[in-house]
Amino acid sequence: MKIEDEILINQYGQDLISIDILLNRFELLNMEQKRIFLKDILNLINQSKAGDGDIQEAIENSNLKSTYTPCVMLKKGIASHLLYKIIELPDNEIDKVLVLLISLFKIAYKRRFKLENNNPNKWWYWDLSDRKKVELILNQCT
Repeated sequence: MKIEDEILINQYGQDLISIDILLNRFELLNMEQKRIFLKDILNLINQSKAGDGDIQEAIENSNLKSTYTPCVMLKKGIASHLLYKIIELPDNEIDKVLVLLISLFKIAYKRRFKLENNNPNKWWYWDLSDRKKVELILNQCT
């Protein structure tokens, strides 16, 4: 995942940008790139320590119907093997998968953000509304 995309995802977790920005960037990717992007989001979900208790809230926050295939599959749990099955859904489900997973990420991220805010060793928990901090991240990671 490009560092710019990772920053945007974390900014979404901090309520600094709308999901539309992520959806627009996702739309520019080909299908192979989309699936790689989703795998990277799974890593961020794991890093943020999402739990099964976050599932219902993620479905509700995603504004997806709970009967959509990705939502039904997520209800089985967030073990890695289950999440990987979700990102392997057919191409016509891929946008729903992104919305659902990014909603799950946001719930866990916000919880971790409260605990890790401004940890000098974890830039993703810095205040990403601060342009100087974002520039520092970009300079260090490129």
